[in-house]
Amino acid sequence: MLDPHFKAMLDAEAAAAPADSPPLEALPLDVLRGFYQAQRTGQNVGSSPANVVARDLSVPGLGGPIAVRLYTPPTAANPAPCLVYFHGGGWVIGDLETHDAHCRRLASYSDAKVLAVDYRLAPEHPFPAGHDDALEATRWVFDHAAEIGVDPARIGVGGDSAGGNLAASVAIDMREDAARRLKFQLLIYPALTPAEPTGSRLELDGPVLSTAVMAFFEKSLAHADHPDWLRAAPAQVEDLSGLPPAMVVTAGFDPLQDEGRDYALALIDAGVPASHLHYSALVHDFYIMGDVSPSVEAAAREAANALKVALA
Repeated sequence: MLDPHFKAMLDAEAAAAPADSPPLEALPLDVLRGFYQAQRTGQNVGSSPANVVARDLSVPGLGGPIAVRLYTPPTAANPAPCLVYFHGGGWVIGDLETHDAHCRRLASYSDAKVLAVDYRLAPEHPFPAGHDDALEATRWVFDHAAEIGVDPARIGVGGDSAGGNLAASVAIDMREDAARRLKFQLLIYPALTPAEPTGSRLELDGPVLSTAVMAFFEKSLAHADHPDWLRAAPAQVEDLSGLPPAMVVTAGFDPLQDEGRDYALALIDAGVPASHLHYSALVHDFYIMGDVSPSVEAAAREAANALKVALA
């Protein structure tokens, strides 16, 4: 059954929506992005740890400077483990603000630093712009670890939804990089672009993530005939051996749940230590709706504990 707190939220949103309101994918991009930012930041007002220091930085990228935000909890060692994190939002929406409270929770509860990456968004910057930014930012953390108080032997990547896609892609891209060895990947309800629609993509149309919105996101990112398309489609990569250990998180009321589960199984089949954590009563995007349900706090602590153990 759907978590009652999320059910109440969804019922309230449905009751408040005008009958003639346009679908989200039909809104101008600036309106869509502003709406998403206001909605998600407003759902995290009371659940963001105040003891985490956040510092905005800029790192060089192939398309220009990349804005990043470094979160440091008071319990972090020096040097500290670090999770390089990529926000969700279908590669089209989302930013450092939409995921600020989520990153603060991960940092506070894991005793690790978190570096959130504000990668370029589609459709203005189609594939592989965002994937290039994610890869360059991760390499930068390794190369400048001493400057930011990070232990280069304890660096992982993570992300939710489209950000989970970026994290999985970066892990694959860096698999042969002997000088920069990732230790962990945290893939939260990742969009992994399977070659064929999964059962959950066919059976579930929402809540939160609808079939039409997902199609809009994927169309905005790129066409599948791009020569480097496999970088955006980890689920289609045949050889997953040699990747860092992973934890894949999925939600029961989410059309992406099957591809997350299947990817965890594929990693295990390839000899990669991987676990699958499933929240059957929760919805897509739940980690960045901390004020909606106590379940979010519990899930955040569970993910942070896995991060703490993996980067120990």
